[in-house]
Amino acid sequence: MSWYYNWTSSTGALARPKGVDYVPMIWGPGSVTSGELGNAKKQGKELLAFQEPDLPSQSHMTVEQALDLWPKLQRTGLRLSAPAVASGADTPGGWLDRFMKGAAQRHLRVDFIPVHWFGGDFGPNAAQELRSYLESVHNRYHKPIWLTEYALTDYGHGTPRYPSGQQQKDFVASSTKMLNGLDFVERYAWFALSTGTSPTGLYDGTKANASGQVYQHAG
Repeated sequence: MSWYYNWTSSTGALARPKGVDYVPMIWGPGSVTSGELGNAKKQGKELLAFQEPDLPSQSHMTVEQALDLWPKLQRTGLRLSAPAVASGADTPGGWLDRFMKGAAQRHLRVDFIPVHWFGGDFGPNAAQELRSYLESVHNRYHKPIWLTEYALTDYGHGTPRYPSGQQQKDFVASSTKMLNGLDFVERYAWFALSTGTSPTGLYDGTKANASGQVYQHAG
């Protein structure tokens, strides 16, 4: 592991592992405070901004609200991500597209694009589907990409559906190889680490499970 984040501006009670970068996040409008921004400036060189503003269950922001708050994030001097939309980062007229156009009109700075992807196809084409999405986002905005959440999870039928153990191991191997070959992808982070958090977890407690072992060796 070379970097991590936890959806907040500081590491909290956990000590940062030696030699590992922590990347702070300004999660939503309530986090745009002098205290949170001050915490973020102490942590590192990059700043993640606004967690899934396109979802009511997450930071739930309008494009105009995000643009109005942006100068405060920009004044941290940190290398700054776009807001991390849940989906449709490549969609013309979508939330991110409207934000990026507004940022350009207001001469605001956006240094890289964070992307989330959860694939519902658990077959051998899943890694290529992820690649196509990343390429589409990059071709639209011509900025480096951080894939800050990704896994195989089908949200299309109400209750989430998850892959089998073998399907997940196959995807971990194929997607990691693919991601390591894309020069515009600067960083990527699997979702999530612990099986106590999600069935897609890579660890059981502190021990890497079968998928986690594949991830370790593939990286």
